[in-house]
Amino acid sequence: MSTIITSPNAPAALGPYSHAVLSGDTLYTSGQIALIPETGTLAGDTIEVQAEQIFRNLEAVLSAAGMTFANVVKPTVFLTDLDDFAAMNAIYATKFPQNPPARSCVQVAKLPAGAKMEMELIASK
Repeated sequence: MSTIITSPNAPAALGPYSHAVLSGDTLYTSGQIALIPETGTLAGDTIEVQAEQIFRNLEAVLSAAGMTFANVVKPTVFLTDLDDFAAMNAIYATKFPQNPPARSCVQVAKLPAGAKMEMELIASK
């Protein structure tokens, strides 16, 4: 049995999907881009500003499921430019300072709303 997870502190979905699905003890989030929840607009135009907003959005979704970044076992990061990898990685490292989870990071051609980055998570209780 699965439970749909939504958070009023994360941006509304841009399509027919949920913020996350909890299946047993495992949470699967939808990808988050750097939308500001209150306005639905993209947060800034630098990878640093966008990454920080993405982490705030994902933190809200994790919290709605009773979890934190300590529960994350596998993020997937999508970047429109791998030249942004080092800057993204510096911010990412502050969220996972010890025992970081496994991770994938890929370059993609384009993301919704002109975002530079998107991230999804798998977390476990």
